[in-house]
Amino acid sequence: QVQLVESGGGLVQAGGSLRLSCAASGRTSSVYAMGWFRQAPGKGREFVAAIRWSGSSTYYADSVKGRFTISRDNAKNTVYLQMNSLKPEDTAVYCCAADPRTYSISPSAYDYWGQGTQVTVSS
Repeated sequence: QVQLVESGGGLVQAGGSLRLSCAASGRTSSVYAMGWFRQAPGKGREFVAAIRWSGSSTYYADSVKGRFTISRDNAKNTVYLQMNSLKPEDTAVYCCAADPRTYSISPSAYDYWGQGTQVTVSS
């Protein structure tokens, strides 16, 4: 089992920045990749970014490319999502997830999920 706890969400004006953190505990040695997803009211879960637990490979949704950066600190078992130039359409609950097998943009590939943190961007 892997436990995930997100933090860092909040209210920010358009054009501002936030950094989300996802602290992992438990069997982190079994994690192959970590991802960030978001879900806005009335919409489905949307892929945001993913990073391999080892190595430097990252992948981003087109909607956030160039504005968001995913990174990790293996010593702290923590993954970060730096969000810059935020837009009102970035408003959502952001969740991190752990995938023990693949490096995927599909939510169904991820076995472990955090509870989420709310990000609200005002215009």
